[in-house]
Amino acid sequence: MDRTRPTPGQMLAAMRAANPLVQCITNYVAMNIAANVMLAAGASPAMVSAEEEAGEFAGIAGALTINIGTLSRDWIGGMKKAATAAGKAGKPWVLDPVAHYATGFRRSVTAELVALKPTIIRGNASEIMALAGGPASGQGVDSGDSVDIAEGSARALAKQHDCTVAVTGAVDFVTDGRDAVRIAGGSALMPKVTALGCSLTCLIGAFAAVTPAYPFGAAVAALATFAVAGEEAARKASGPGSFSPLFLDQLSALTDETLDAKAGITIA
Repeated sequence: MDRTRPTPGQMLAAMRAANPLVQCITNYVAMNIAANVMLAAGASPAMVSAEEEAGEFAGIAGALTINIGTLSRDWIGGMKKAATAAGKAGKPWVLDPVAHYATGFRRSVTAELVALKPTIIRGNASEIMALAGGPASGQGVDSGDSVDIAEGSARALAKQHDCTVAVTGAVDFVTDGRDAVRIAGGSALMPKVTALGCSLTCLIGAFAAVTPAYPFGAAVAALATFAVAGEEAARKASGPGSFSPLFLDQLSALTDETLDAKAGITIA
């Protein structure tokens, strides 16, 4: 990781100062929590997905995120138009290929979206391994593989598509095919709260919006922000029900100094 680049804390401060508008084409389950996560962290979410306006809006937003969690035919046109428009406008966009291996329909749509050159791809270990063309043990949206097993697939995928790949799990892994880091932290309660991973994808978009030339750093900063906030929230939570609001509070309260002091980032 290039030490001359901004730190995660500096990137958090820059993101909050910019309050970037991020177009979040995400699933029905995630919309509410994703919007709250973005607002708590300091970004401005816009859940704009209709084909009639998604492409136009992508030219206005600072970044785009696409999540295929509750995929339907009505959403595909909006996703493709938004991704195409973001690419033409030089705006970063993030793809979250949720359970893309589960059905032929999902595999086909994901292939079309990957062909539109996402800036960052975020997924769990099974999703990344399958997207790289290898075997995976995922079941629905749940990963059946560990992040460390997926690291080689992530590096290959990043090189193949000239993008940054973020693999999330107990210890996250981020690579752009050249640099790579692991990010520790978070809490075992996080996978027990629905759509936190989807919300993370949106937050990656917020960081990418303010550092479009440094997508690797944007992904690392977003994942570190989640990890530190999650760890802090878990100290006070008694279970997943109390964890969710505490996590939003910790995101809002997190300072750039605390993020840099507590981020568990190591070079891989």
